[in-house]
Amino acid sequence: MTGQGRKGAWRLIPGCLIVRVNEALKAGPALPPRVQACPGSLGHPPSHEPAAKKTSMAATGEPVRIWAQFARRLLPALALASLSLQAQAQAQARVQLLPGGFVYLHDIDPSIMQDMRYASSNNFIGRPLAGYLAAECVVKREVGSRLKAIQRELLTRRLSLKMFDCYRPTRAVADMVRWSRDRRETPRDRRFSPAFQKQDLFRLGYIASHSRHSTGAALDLTLVDLTADNSAAFDSSATYADCTASAQARAPEGSIDMGTGYDCTDPKGHTAARSITPEQRRWRTELVAAMKRQGFVNYSKEWWHFSLPGAGGPAYDFPITPRQIDAQDRP
Repeated sequence: MTGQGRKGAWRLIPGCLIVRVNEALKAGPALPPRVQACPGSLGHPPSHEPAAKKTSMAATGEPVRIWAQFARRLLPALALASLSLQAQAQAQARVQLLPGGFVYLHDIDPSIMQDMRYASSNNFIGRPLAGYLAAECVVKREVGSRLKAIQRELLTRRLSLKMFDCYRPTRAVADMVRWSRDRRETPRDRRFSPAFQKQDLFRLGYIASHSRHSTGAALDLTLVDLTADNSAAFDSSATYADCTASAQARAPEGSIDMGTGYDCTDPKGHTAARSITPEQRRWRTELVAAMKRQGFVNYSKEWWHFSLPGAGGPAYDFPITPRQIDAQDRP
């Protein structure tokens, strides 16, 4: 950023303000914090100027006074611009890059809620899956940017996204496949899959040996009403009804009632299921529409599952590790 005055010029770079003015400017207000004049700038014209011009400048009080007043008025605006540029650069630096261009969604938009089920025991396997070392949503940067745009729109209506699963290491996919083939049925299995045997889930398309989650193109999520009481928490020692039961009887999720719980492998979990109420159908339609406006496509057998065409690539297997906590994130 540059400008011209009658007897000098200024140039702005982040954290460094260069102003060619007379020594009289030093009597003005101090520069704002973190914005300092570069060495040799204030009151020290460049050495290439003729000595006669320096003498003339020092002897001419009125031009100096006018320029000094102008510079004093300009400095605060320049300082704010410099600080803004620094803040943008620092925010960009805080986005932690992961293998394959993945990022932590929290670094893109911390307002998006996260309930990362596969990093906990609240899932159909009953334990954290292989590769989930932290409850963090990891996404491709483009996916994160589109989720941020969706969230911005939803917040105007006192709604929010809540993420259940994002990037999924291929070792976690293999973990699911092994579970589906062990032929052991438990009450927890029936809670998530009341209509099917676990060995049928692979054949029916609920579990696959390759997942778009591993490429960064797929997401599992829902909507939250920010005006509602979402305080009910999952209790691993409690007994809950299966995922097709009423919201009051099944495991709490702290989100809008979509007719089934998350990961409910049942025909009622199909996006266009007819066995749900008009209100539940309205919310499913609302979710699909919000995601569609940013290019996401819903999987018809799972109302919670969306993918972004063209966003994927090769499958990855790096583990999901804790995000580095920035000083601004600490209480």
